[in-house]
Amino acid sequence: MEDDDASERKMRFLFQLRSRGVTDPRVLAAMERIDRGEFVRGQFAERAYDDMPLPIPCGQTISQPSVVGLMTQALETGPRDTVLEVGTGSGYQAAVLSGLVRRVYTVDRHRRLVTEAQALFDRLGLTNITAQVADGSRGLPDQAPFDRILVTAAAEDPPGPLLAQLKIGGIMVVPVGQSDAVQTLIRVRRGEDGFDYDELRQVRFVPLVEGLGQT
Repeated sequence: MEDDDASERKMRFLFQLRSRGVTDPRVLAAMERIDRGEFVRGQFAERAYDDMPLPIPCGQTISQPSVVGLMTQALETGPRDTVLEVGTGSGYQAAVLSGLVRRVYTVDRHRRLVTEAQALFDRLGLTNITAQVADGSRGLPDQAPFDRILVTAAAEDPPGPLLAQLKIGGIMVVPVGQSDAVQTLIRVRRGEDGFDYDELRQVRFVPLVEGLGQT
């Protein structure tokens, strides 16, 4: 009975994703493999498979699954790509990316979130993710350049240091706008002659904050 419930829950979860525009078969398969329930604890655990953002420690959130899927889809990842994620949070987005690319570097300003996410990656056997405490607005210059960059916090403009760490031909997906208003999800492509910007959809994310957190 438990297996039947889990199977039905997974089918409903994937249906929600498709109905909201997540259509890339590779992204859907990656999200089917990673159980969002592993990343939602405590009183919100029973809502883990609903298409809604949920609170996590340090005043942050785990994004709603359809937004995770749409952002991942917008990255147009390849299996040999190296990706930088800014804003580890629960670790869910990095875990989804880990099934699509060669290497994921994920950074967060909150040590607690990085420690808990790394423990979860280890337990799930996701060996191609490196999580570390860092000021995400500055990226990871020591590991740059990156094929893809995903920012899971809103900036007023795409951060210059992150744009500089994107390879020629690379893609960055970032929410842009005031933190207390609706933001726009932007896809940035770096070409030989500069950057091209596409507006994808309206979103709402926590703000991208410079410096390190206290926890």
